[in-house]
Amino acid sequence: MSNNSISKAISVLEDLLAGLNQAYWEANSLDRKDFFYDLISALHAELSELGKLSVQDHDLNYEPVTEELRAARLKLSRLHTVANDFALRSTTAARLEYLINEVMALMGRSSPV
Repeated sequence: MSNNSISKAISVLEDLLAGLNQAYWEANSLDRKDFFYDLISALHAELSELGKLSVQDHDLNYEPVTEELRAARLKLSRLHTVANDFALRSTTAARLEYLINEVMALMGRSSPV
């Protein structure tokens, strides 16, 4: 299986989705909730499209399928730099930083920092 396989991408994107959901519920302002919700929506769209693929395709190399996820890259980069301010719990911030690095690597780009 490739290091950047669709199967790995699904797993990493689902983990990031769970981390963003946690951060959403920890957020203490509507602006931050909107910020997280936008990223959550982009991940839902991407995972929905990946879910339509045959299991036989899961060994293929991953690249973002939806425009929503490609557009969310800038917000992911921003979140990576401000995770400690946006996530109230330090464990949530650390988890998001790690998962954002994983997603950036999957997207074929180096980490945002």
